[in-house]
Amino acid sequence: MKINVENLSFEEALEQLETIVRDLEGGKIKLDDAVEAYEKAITLKKFCEEKLKNAQLKIEKIEKSSNGELVLTPLDTTEQ
Repeated sequence: MKINVENLSFEEALEQLETIVRDLEGGKIKLDDAVEAYEKAITLKKFCEEKLKNAQLKIEKIEKSSNGELVLTPLDTTEQ
């Protein structure tokens, strides 16, 4: 089953992913349905990771330069 994630927001995709994980952890899904749910979860996970990566690239921090001006610099991912 191919899932179309193009029209989902990050929050919608994450909610669907969390639901799938709860269902799988509950162990009440038939094997065929579990395999299909797992494949859907992989697609949703990749989608969410890509959205987060794109958001991270847009994040900048405001710093004060030595001469007192405010400048935007890329957020250092090691600071997170």
